[in-house]
Amino acid sequence: MGIFSRFADIVNANLNALLDKAEDPEKMVRLIIQEMEDTLVEVRTASARTIADKKELERKLAYLEQEIADWEAKASLALSKDREDLARGALVEKAKIAEVAATVRHELELLNGTLSKLSDEIGQLQDKLKDAKARQAALMMRHKTAESRLKVRSTIQGGGSGDAVSKFERYERKLDNLEAEVDAFDLGKKSSLADEIANLEAEDKVSQELEALKAKINQQNNN
Repeated sequence: MGIFSRFADIVNANLNALLDKAEDPEKMVRLIIQEMEDTLVEVRTASARTIADKKELERKLAYLEQEIADWEAKASLALSKDREDLARGALVEKAKIAEVAATVRHELELLNGTLSKLSDEIGQLQDKLKDAKARQAALMMRHKTAESRLKVRSTIQGGGSGDAVSKFERYERKLDNLEAEVDAFDLGKKSSLADEIANLEAEDKVSQELEALKAKINQQNNN
């Protein structure tokens, strides 16, 4: 397959259709991007050669046009000297060169048309390449998201989270046992004299507050 034929196939390809048919869309879009990038490099290289050919033809045409002008000047000079035979010969040479110049102009027109078409198609290919790279980024993101979700599901279904919960429960149980050991030291322990007096003081304070509250309520009721 020629480079320009492959180029046209890629430009006209339906990216969505290619990805829909692919068993591995991520791999397919990677291959498409590589093909596009390789083709873009080849087409630009070929375009550079075409531009160089165009410049060469332009120089050739400029030279031929100068030759045409020179032979016409020679024909005029011959006529001014009454040398019609020389003038006729000069015009014959001018006609030959003009014919060559016409061929060069035609070749230039074809090259200009080719370059114009290539410019449009390179732009289309660059758009396709940009789209493909965006698709690649989206597919990679979806892939990572799917892998993360699968990992979470596997952890839940496989008991991974259960193990974590179990570890917390065992840790809490250890703390309960440790606290229970501390509380056990107070079991059967008699209150000290200071503790008993503190309790009496606390009871007196509560009683005082209770009496004050009763007095306040009675006063409100009497009013």
